[in-house]
Amino acid sequence: MTLDPQTIRIDGIYEQRQPGNFMLRIKVPAGTVSSDQAVQIAEIADRFAGGSVHLTTRGSIELHWLKEENLAKVWRMLAAVGLTTRGACGGAVRGVTCGPAGAPAFPLVSAFAQLLHHHFTRNPHFEGLPKKFKIGVFADRADGRHLIQDFGLVLADSAGNAPRYDVWLAGGLGREPSAAFLFEPAMPAERIIPLVEAVVRVYRAHTPRGKRLKHLLRELGRDELLRRVEELRGDDLPFVDTFGPMQFATTPAGGGSHLEAPVFAGELSTDELRELAAIARRFAGGFMALTGGQNVVFRLVDPARRGEAEALLAAAGFGGTIREQQVAFRVCPGSHECRMGLAPTRDVTLALIKAMGEEGLRRDWSISGCPNSCSQPQLAEVGIVTVRSVKGDDGERRPLFDLYRRGEEGRLGVPVRQGLTLDDLVAEVRRIG
Repeated sequence: MTLDPQTIRIDGIYEQRQPGNFMLRIKVPAGTVSSDQAVQIAEIADRFAGGSVHLTTRGSIELHWLKEENLAKVWRMLAAVGLTTRGACGGAVRGVTCGPAGAPAFPLVSAFAQLLHHHFTRNPHFEGLPKKFKIGVFADRADGRHLIQDFGLVLADSAGNAPRYDVWLAGGLGREPSAAFLFEPAMPAERIIPLVEAVVRVYRAHTPRGKRLKHLLRELGRDELLRRVEELRGDDLPFVDTFGPMQFATTPAGGGSHLEAPVFAGELSTDELRELAAIARRFAGGFMALTGGQNVVFRLVDPARRGEAEALLAAAGFGGTIREQQVAFRVCPGSHECRMGLAPTRDVTLALIKAMGEEGLRRDWSISGCPNSCSQPQLAEVGIVTVRSVKGDDGERRPLFDLYRRGEEGRLGVPVRQGLTLDDLVAEVRRIG
């Protein structure tokens, strides 16, 4: 291999578990993708990535099974439709996540999330960070995703033309989950970019390599962290325009009808992706939103055509009658592709869904194939984290799981059972419902 695994991460690349294969993460602005972009991604996946794509819990798209010699071609094909992978991995401001896609205010928060995306992507001031820095913009607090961002924004007031956001800082999951704290309520939107810049600069200057902002908070304490941010607040950095004229995806505004296509484990074939792109073009102004639940949402231009759109979704295999599509279950790639994975997450998920009763199907679930918690299990009603693997008497390694339950609003889920075998986990799922 000629690529250095550490230096290539900034361009959205990780080595897969399988030697000689790479994962490439596409940095989708605010999780909103156009029909033309989706068709191009399907073409790339057909040619270079085994004919499928993976939707992440942050509204990005991952391509697996890429070869080194094809990466340059893939980057050129993505650039042709306005997409990049720069900063999707490594020590950078990552892709800006956004949601919920069905909320009436989603077009407003999505436009702001895309502005943040374009400001920080390829901006050299915000690369070379100690570790990833995650930003999220949300229409409400319903799913708790603002709690796990380094910099989270929740719409507080959208009256008139001056939206305001509650600002949350220093959240994150991984091996040491920590909920964000409220930095300032109802901040005017025009003050937010200078504040993000100040926070990132403090993070960069004072945090050891490999650590997140939450670690700096623990070291300094809240008061000292805020003091250092205030010292830099308002001291704007020069703007680096790397994209030229910005072309924001425009989704239908207001409280119109929206339609969700359930996607098992975020795994889509290229044929399915093309079907969804065609539905978006026909019914949703040519755009679709990738959700934190690894599904696809269409905001319908004409709600009266909802029945027609539903029929096409069902014909494409997204009718919701398949058991795997009936349960909200976030799933990372696990040991199927990821080098960090300790469990074959899709196989485990299928076994758990098979064991569920009707009550289980109505709950919100998530499974992570390692303690990094990329599928956000601490936000689920029932979360599962693969914590380690052990060698059995037959010499085979088998995963062990911790079971999380989430209680009151504003807090992350906590483990209620630990070190479960797969059989133990299936028994717990049956007991839950």
